[in-house]
Amino acid sequence: MAAKEIALSKRVKISEAQQYMLLSVLGAAIALGVAICLTIHFIQQISFNTKVIMAEDEAIAAYSNVIKSTGICKSPKGEVYTSEELEKCNPSNIELSEIPGTLRANILENLAANEALNSVPKEADSNCINISTGKNFTFKELNNIYNEATSDTELTNAIQLIKNCSALRIIPDALPAFRNEEALLASLNKLFLESNWQPESLSPSGSSANSDLGSNLKTMSVRLSVEADTSTTMSVLNNIERSIREFDINSATIEWGGNNRLTLQAQATAYYMDESSITEITKTIKGKGGSK
Repeated sequence: MAAKEIALSKRVKISEAQQYMLLSVLGAAIALGVAICLTIHFIQQISFNTKVIMAEDEAIAAYSNVIKSTGICKSPKGEVYTSEELEKCNPSNIELSEIPGTLRANILENLAANEALNSVPKEADSNCINISTGKNFTFKELNNIYNEATSDTELTNAIQLIKNCSALRIIPDALPAFRNEEALLASLNKLFLESNWQPESLSPSGSSANSDLGSNLKTMSVRLSVEADTSTTMSVLNNIERSIREFDINSATIEWGGNNRLTLQAQATAYYMDESSITEITKTIKGKGGSK
């Protein structure tokens, strides 16, 4: 009996050792599984945070490019503006010579001084007369007024003066900023009167947007009818061709009549620029599985 009890005791001890070993292996497996899950979780968190940081950097770079290209502030010392640079930025204290190549400089300096546009006649504006000289402001004088502006009010007034008294005054006539059928017909009527002809039929005929011209460039269609002698009809066509505002004749029908008269029926297209703005884009960053 003693030998059997000893053998049984050994078996019990072996069984307990196996249980302890199994429990140890199970515990190690659980710990390893938890460690793997935590590692995967941390990797996903790091990957997600990296995506967020990269998206933030892209947004900062995009905002910086807009600010720099428009000329609101001087160019940053680095690739993007710092908070300190933005706090110190004041458009009223920036001269055009400090922001070359920007949208602001190109409009208020290069375009405003365009000799071809400035040669186009325009109704006189009493505000454009320099009191000290009694003559219209030169572009150099307008530029000096702009550079000497020290407040937002003075800067706004200087910009408005440049718009009204420089070559920029022609831009609204050449390419209006919004759809205005009455102004379109008034422009055509003025061309007709300059041709010594009173229009018999003049009306808009709908509008359309031509995607090939860009998302903001829109079109208006207009019908016109001219019945006059040959020289008057040709004068009308020549004045339309010479107009600062673009008129494209899409289709025309010409009929010869008696007494050297010419009848013209035409369909034309005029253009205007729809409002432009900077669109902010919201970007959603998702983690793995789209849960974040």
